Amino acid sequence: MKQLYTRWGRELDPQNVLPEYPRPLLRRSSYTNLNGYWDYAFTREFKIPEKYDGQILVPFSPEAVLSGVSRQLMPDEYLWYRRIFIIEGWNGRKSGRRLILHFGAVDQACAVYVNGQRAARHTGGYLPFEADITQLVRDGENELIVAVKDLSDTSCHARGKQRLERGGMFYTAQSGIWQTVWMEEVPETYIQTIESVTDPDAGTVRIRVTAAENNKYEGTEVKTSGHQEGDRASGLPVQVQIHRPGLYTDSCEYSGAEEILCRAIGSAGEWIEIAIPDIMLWTCETPYLYFYTVTLGEDQAESYFAMRRFSVEKDEKGIPRICMNGEVQFQNGVLDQGYWPDGLYTAPSDEAMIFDITEMKRCGFNMVRKHIKIEPQRWYWHCDRLGIVVWQDMVNGGEAYRYWFVTYLATVMSWRNIKIKDSHPWLLARRERTGRTEFVREMKETIRLLKGHPSICTWVIFNEGWGQFQTKELTCIAREADPDRLIDPASGWFDQGGGDLQSVHNYFFRLKVRPEKERAAVLSEIGGHTYREPDHSACEELYGYGACRDKEALGRAYRELTKKVKKLIPQGLCASVYTQWTDIEEEINGVYTWDREVRKIL
Repeated sequence: MKQLYTRWGRELDPQNVLPEYPRPLLRRSSYTNLNGYWDYAFTREFKIPEKYDGQILVPFSPEAVLSGVSRQLMPDEYLWYRRIFIIEGWNGRKSGRRLILHFGAVDQACAVYVNGQRAARHTGGYLPFEADITQLVRDGENELIVAVKDLSDTSCHARGKQRLERGGMFYTAQSGIWQTVWMEEVPETYIQTIESVTDPDAGTVRIRVTAAENNKYEGTEVKTSGHQEGDRASGLPVQVQIHRPGLYTDSCEYSGAEEILCRAIGSAGEWIEIAIPDIMLWTCETPYLYFYTVTLGEDQAESYFAMRRFSVEKDEKGIPRICMNGEVQFQNGVLDQGYWPDGLYTAPSDEAMIFDITEMKRCGFNMVRKHIKIEPQRWYWHCDRLGIVVWQDMVNGGEAYRYWFVTYLATVMSWRNIKIKDSHPWLLARRERTGRTEFVREMKETIRLLKGHPSICTWVIFNEGWGQFQTKELTCIAREADPDRLIDPASGWFDQGGGDLQSVHNYFFRLKVRPEKERAAVLSEIGGHTYREPDHSACEELYGYGACRDKEALGRAYRELTKKVKKLIPQGLCASVYTQWTDIEEEINGVYTWDREVRKIL
């Protein structure tokens, strides 16, 4: 495979890798970024290496060229990371203070050691976790070691499109640390989570702050939920200051310049309801955001919300339609898998993520389906401020897929509207109970993590039957976790009749729509036309749906497809998702080339 680079990868400064604050929905004034060069080693045994193999640039996976390693971690190996970090004057100020260590994502399972003592364990390659390391650190030099095990597609764990033997619509497996590692110093009693729920019709926002206190280190592990377990403080006074709404399409960060709109006082652990005067709605054209500051004792943090509402409502003909703020919105979407030729899962920079989102909008898309991957939280911040709707997939897992059933046969059955129950664990690769339990837990954690982002409209639970099970039950669980968003329970096929969307993939047959009485009809994957751009393709092999000999032919095919989609809107079509945003390895069906250098569809 030919190695491609993005312009951001070529310009990468190893001394300043992804330096932006990584958690926009709960932001403090300072933090310590631990990205950069770490020591690394591969071993066969679970034993801290006496000697390391070299240096790896964190947070790029060892399989990514930007890591400086370009080596695949295999299921029978361990990957070890090591770095030294320095804390000056800790002994003099640690009384009444806590030091929290954060990992954005580590694929798949890891153990974390600080100065030789275990600080955390975590399983789940797409979700963040943290550890209170207050009692483990000392003045001066401290040693941080991370051990990683990644079974990739040989296990039932969440894996997305990763495969050890890449090819077709599955891509190079990546492993290890792939999102920012960072630390923050907080008071002994500190703000742990901030939630906001808006009601534009009533003109109110409800805010809840949870606080942690007496979180003494006990040498145990971090749970999969991502939060260090301590005593939840309730009843402590909380102050909230909400600023006037603003547009941040030209600003990557919030400056704090807006004047105070309103104030409120409440208690930790309880909902604080606040009336918002003269509300400004969030739309794709005017994505107004309300920033607010929360103060709890000595701790202070910043967050934001937006006044907007997604729903399915019937039009004057009785056809269910997707609505934003009570108005019908046709969601013209593009499938985005979040792969980079030089960083794999990790975008080379904040600017690279911004480029994708702004170009999507410039190409006429008002929605992006984030396909079976969870991005760093800054990606969602940019969607929030730039004004693009997001459909967020859950990350698929399960045992080995039976493609003759879930892909080939299912395509024909879907076209013929033949329904199949999801009660076939062997056919749908969900025989292991531990894998099913893990998927439910990670779905709930994904919703908890991301539901504060106003750009997210829809949760997509399953894709094309990959590891699908108990769809109706999981739809109810997702609805309980977030009653304010739409749910696409089964994108593609194996529809069990629940949720808000009747979701169909159609690459090979005549496009059509079958309106229902309650659910909105969507074409959640279409297109996929292929064209290889000379000097900008990674592989000789190609994969896609309908080859085009040049860019002109590709443009004509896209325009013809767009015309067909528009004709279906009066018949009940509410959204479409074009496959896909960029080429990826053998898949050359992107609007852009994989290196983001050539826009193929004009």
